[in-house]
Amino acid sequence: MAHDEIDIARAKENENSVGFLPEEREWIDELILNNFVDTFREIYPNKVKYSWWDMKTRARDRNVGWRLDYFFVNREKFSKVTESKIWDRVSGSDHAPIGLEIEV
Repeated sequence: MAHDEIDIARAKENENSVGFLPEEREWIDELILNNFVDTFREIYPNKVKYSWWDMKTRARDRNVGWRLDYFFVNREKFSKVTESKIWDRVSGSDHAPIGLEIEV
């Protein structure tokens, strides 16, 4: 599901769509309140990047997407995260690969 309006290309048009319903978004709010961090959004608070596009409408061609793929880590461990990535230019699927770099 997309958490915030920044995570979906057309937030107003999708506010009643599965994947962006208020109760779904509240679930992610609860996760964050329980000491988990959305690594991508923590590192890039204002960056607009999507990880999923509807193939039927060729949404990827227009970059009308949703950020549906996440790495959450416990707040205590977040200091070990050095990068959180979305490879949105990698094609072959309706989802882009995501990556997480962690200091060991």
